[in-house]
Amino acid sequence: MAELVTLTDHGLYCPQADLYIDPWKGVKRAIITHGHSDHARYGSTYYLCHHHSIPILKTRLGDIAVQGLDYGETIISNGVTISLHPAGHVVGSAQVRLEYKGEVWVISGDYKTQADGISQAFEPVTCHTFITESTFGLPFFHWQPQWVVMRQIQQWWERNRSDGISSILFAYSLGKAQRILANLDTSVGPIIVHGATHAMNEACRQAGINLPPTYRVSELPDASLSKGALVIAPSSAAGNSWLRRFEPYRTAVASGWMAMRGARRWQAADRGFILSDHADWHGLNQAIQATGAKRILVTHGYADLFSRWLIEQGLNASVLKTQFTGEQVNEPETEITET
Repeated sequence: MAELVTLTDHGLYCPQADLYIDPWKGVKRAIITHGHSDHARYGSTYYLCHHHSIPILKTRLGDIAVQGLDYGETIISNGVTISLHPAGHVVGSAQVRLEYKGEVWVISGDYKTQADGISQAFEPVTCHTFITESTFGLPFFHWQPQWVVMRQIQQWWERNRSDGISSILFAYSLGKAQRILANLDTSVGPIIVHGATHAMNEACRQAGINLPPTYRVSELPDASLSKGALVIAPSSAAGNSWLRRFEPYRTAVASGWMAMRGARRWQAADRGFILSDHADWHGLNQAIQATGAKRILVTHGYADLFSRWLIEQGLNASVLKTQFTGEQVNEPETEITET
């Protein structure tokens, strides 16, 4: 049987169904795993995604033709059964399951196995071939329980507020920003968000996600309220004049890369919080084992090293080179700016 999914210059392609998964060029039909800019790109004629991703994609891509599916709901295209399954990465994120003549492939997109209380938790899907990310595919990466990191952020904010200092937290506008909002005690004080973060918050609210109230700077009833506030912004805002209105302030970065020695100093931040919306080493191995897949295609991240490890474990693993980028410290998705 021919390969159910192949790699083309437009991205991952299922020839039997004549559709692409997260294409990096415009195509006729695209399945989108989630709303981050390396997976959701403009220019396709028709998009398919989970229902919760629709407002996110429309915020990012404009007035597109898009169809939403529930998790586990199936459609059939030229004999290929297609369904979406929770990836636990961000709101609306999904793994793509393709089945044709008894052969099952699953494309993970980006995923994490740690429940975050806001996106539907990752569910392993039994398959023959699993295409997995490997953003943090080294044994070095091991995440603490979420409550530990949220307590660290909470205490940092409370300490800064008691000192009369604003807390600038750099975090992805889609994913970590909503995760932080949903898991902090927001009674401490006002939370101000950058325009890019505000746009993604509103898209998630449209998808039915309950988030606490936040303000844009222009919406503050009293400018003095910004003193001691928590300010959530993408990393592109670092060094921007937009931040001056919050002086004095302390800065922090929320990223899985903060686990690397010197990463906080590299980002010139006062504090680093190890928080990622991708699976760590244990999560990657756990997820792959749970699929039962005998063939693993590894993409973006430490793909070479991680695939070598999987081969040593007796799996048929190889690298699939794509244009996906996974988590970066500097968020690559800041079309919306603040003035």
